[in-house]
Amino acid sequence: MKPGRSASKEMMAALCFLLPGFAGFSIFYLIPFGQSTMTSFQDGLDGSWTLANYEGLLASSSFLKAAKNTFLFMTISVPIIVALSLGLALLLNQRVFIRKWLRTAYVLPLVVPVASIVLVWQIFFDWNGVFNAWMEYFGLARIDWMKSDWSPLVIILIYVWKNIGYNIVLFLAGLQNIPEHYYEFADLEGASRMRKFSITLTYLTPTTFLVVLMSVLNSFKVFRETYLVAGDYPHDSIYMMQHYMNNMFFSLDIEKLSASAALMAAVIFVLVIVMFRIERVFRSYME
Repeated sequence: MKPGRSASKEMMAALCFLLPGFAGFSIFYLIPFGQSTMTSFQDGLDGSWTLANYEGLLASSSFLKAAKNTFLFMTISVPIIVALSLGLALLLNQRVFIRKWLRTAYVLPLVVPVASIVLVWQIFFDWNGVFNAWMEYFGLARIDWMKSDWSPLVIILIYVWKNIGYNIVLFLAGLQNIPEHYYEFADLEGASRMRKFSITLTYLTPTTFLVVLMSVLNSFKVFRETYLVAGDYPHDSIYMMQHYMNNMFFSLDIEKLSASAALMAAVIFVLVIVMFRIERVFRSYME
């Protein structure tokens, strides 16, 4: 059999295996998103093409508040979860006596349903919850955590606890792929701990990029936890983009809902492109 014919048969076989997945992706994601994007440019009354939906979004105080809160949440929570997951991965990569307990702790949030997670956090942060009971025991005033300026901190804690396990797994895989002879050479040269840590960070660059990318994407999906904890109309500081789109859906303002979804997708796309560009420049610099 000729090599070219064999390669073409393998390509056809690969396409046949990929076709069902691509068909499902097109039916449930690609085509609905394309239709939603077209709807965002249409007038709700006569169906004519217009930019009024986007102009209305940019003039809406609710939309701007949701966009601001979503951006602030991402810029605060992503560095926190990346730093914590890297530190815990470095700890778990060593021989510590509590390593098995830590592994169980970071894997547990990955398998627990979101509703169960929210129920646990409600027990802690409810008006009659555990933290308020402790505060009252020590003579401090109770705090309505989800209806005060403390609510972003609660959502960040839930986000970190829910997603840190996946990041730790990625970092552990990256740490175990670093060849040991780099550290042996560093020991022979009398390198300090900081120098060894810089070696670790250098060879963890692809893994760190993936962790940051996944953390950014997961930060846009924190709506489930926020919605279950605080409801449709939470405190102003945790009113996210998904809250805005959810409220537009209930009010049947499909055009503004589609426009906000298209803007959010465009922002995520630009962020991903910028991150890929930064990672490529950094990798070329290291080489």
